[in-house]
Amino acid sequence: MKTLSLHLFEIVSNSVFYGANNIEIIVRDSKKENIYSFEVKDDGCGIKKEDIEKVTDAFFTSRSSRKVGLGLALTKMKAEQCGGNLEIESIYGKGSKVKFWFAHNNIDRPPLGEIEEVIVLTATMKENINLNYKHTTDKGEYFFDTKQIRKILEAVEINNIKIIKALKEMIKTNLEEILVNE
Repeated sequence: MKTLSLHLFEIVSNSVFYGANNIEIIVRDSKKENIYSFEVKDDGCGIKKEDIEKVTDAFFTSRSSRKVGLGLALTKMKAEQCGGNLEIESIYGKGSKVKFWFAHNNIDRPPLGEIEEVIVLTATMKENINLNYKHTTDKGEYFFDTKQIRKILEAVEINNIKIIKALKEMIKTNLEEILVNE
């Protein structure tokens, strides 16, 4: 995967696929602390205790439609190559928390990419999904909350093409204001 956003998308799409209605994404982007970290919490079905260690194996998947599960394996491998790691906490039937991080200054760390695309796609992937996104840099913080967006939109659907375009632009502009680092 060429960008950090694609690694993030792999994790959040798992959340949606496994039944999450509430997803929280926390991104910490700090040159001062030399970290680029991502945390995804969800209320999906969770992972069985005996499968926690297996889910980062490329040849393990709980899906019957395919025989490999590369997303977590590739993210863990890339994080380790870039001075970071990946950790998973989960309670079966309650949800999961996946955290992965990279050394900010590692020359092999992928760029962030178009995170606004990932956030808006996740927000519109499933009807009435509740997504909270917090992005922190050395300069400030940005918050995005689908409940607030829906309240503002009232009767207009969040997956309206004009709304999607406006949300992407809003997120991108706000991230530029807090100097999101590539």
